[in-house]
Amino acid sequence: MELDPEAGQSLYLQLADALAGQIEAGTYRAGDRIPSVRKLREQFGVSLSTVLEACRVLEDRGLVQARAQSGHYVRAPRPRPRSEPEESASSSEAKHVDASLALRLNLGIGNPQEPTLGAAVQGPELMAVTALNRLMSHVLRHQPAACHSYDAPPGSAVLRRSIAQRGGDAGYSVSADDVVITSGAKEAVYLSIRAVTKAGDTVAIESPAYYALLEVLGSLGLRAFEIASHPRHGMNLDDLSRALESQPVAAVALVSNFSNPTGSCMTDAAKRRLVGILDRHDVPLVEDDVYGELVFEGPRPSAIKAFDTRGLVLYCSSYSKTVSPGLRVGWSIPGRYQNEVELLKLVVNQATAVAPQLALAAFLDSGGCDRHIRRVRRMYRDQMASTIDAVERFFPDATRLTRPQGGHVLWVQLPPAVDAMDLYGAAHTNGIRIAPGPMFSPSGGYRNFVRLNTGFPWSEKTERQIETLGRLVAERSG
Repeated sequence: MELDPEAGQSLYLQLADALAGQIEAGTYRAGDRIPSVRKLREQFGVSLSTVLEACRVLEDRGLVQARAQSGHYVRAPRPRPRSEPEESASSSEAKHVDASLALRLNLGIGNPQEPTLGAAVQGPELMAVTALNRLMSHVLRHQPAACHSYDAPPGSAVLRRSIAQRGGDAGYSVSADDVVITSGAKEAVYLSIRAVTKAGDTVAIESPAYYALLEVLGSLGLRAFEIASHPRHGMNLDDLSRALESQPVAAVALVSNFSNPTGSCMTDAAKRRLVGILDRHDVPLVEDDVYGELVFEGPRPSAIKAFDTRGLVLYCSSYSKTVSPGLRVGWSIPGRYQNEVELLKLVVNQATAVAPQLALAAFLDSGGCDRHIRRVRRMYRDQMASTIDAVERFFPDATRLTRPQGGHVLWVQLPPAVDAMDLYGAAHTNGIRIAPGPMFSPSGGYRNFVRLNTGFPWSEKTERQIETLGRLVAERSG
């Protein structure tokens, strides 16, 4: 094979086409390793970047798969794409929330640093560990008094300013004074919901819903009204409107972008319409937007907060999914409910630790965070694609699954005869963690659904686990 620098086609595309031809001719078969980057570079006399880009093209075409520290391997032919799950149904009445199942399964999630299909966590390769360690050391050395002193809501002024400045990326405009720093997004959601409800109130939620939200509702003695949700477009706003008209609803709570567990993302038109519905009924919305930065391609999707003109949206987010979960730094922009959220923050745990706030602010202001997010978006995209490909290869034909365009969770609908809790137990026996569907519903629904985490770099071990899961599903399909 020879490449022609004078041809109208770039060298990396010529190289990709040549390798694709060899794969199609059977020179390299499924499971074979193609020549290493070093060998291809020497053989064709091209740059490292040319070879890497050619391999990227082959990955995009679905012909090869990269394996960490191992090289590129030829993929098996892709099966026919599976259908996505159908839209869920709204509940007929509000229900008291029993989150004991979610709590029990979450406590048994295993070591969060080990690759897992269960917990929605990311591998250390997708965290900004080195940069943040350096910045943390710097702030502890140069600002010891601040780092070891009491703080109070609303948190570090320098971090609140940085977060406010970045709000434009999500379409909203706020000042530093509008931001309240919290210990992760979960605390932001907890404080926000508590600020707008009292025990016994009803909160409208998307169905399925993130199990941590159910834990919050249960702990506060609240009832949940499940609203139908589409796996791509999110909450059914017609059903929400009818619910708000037919019964007292104290608040709405949802994950706006790349929702957990479905990966759905509301359109801007839907977000604008949602705010209009809330305005008419004067009902607040607690918006969890932890995954918005993890869009695979194109611009970051807008927050619902971008369309809020009356302060009814209590916006919650964090840097746990993008930078480091261990920092425990999140925030709320509570709108008209700021005083209530600040008071609750003071009562619950005084303030978020100062050193992580200052280190994160330095990371944001230096541009390091933007570079890091650009890098991990591509990794998350590839990990999601590899997981979807494996599920399509190994699971029975009746399986359905979502195709998220961001985040790192995959929602899988199993054949009707398969019970997710039974599968959970069988998988656990085989050393595999999954999140069964009933975790995501206060009514215990989604008995034949599971959520798979795609937050770790793809590996042979992960592929083997999904293959084993597929076998366990097939054995239970009837």
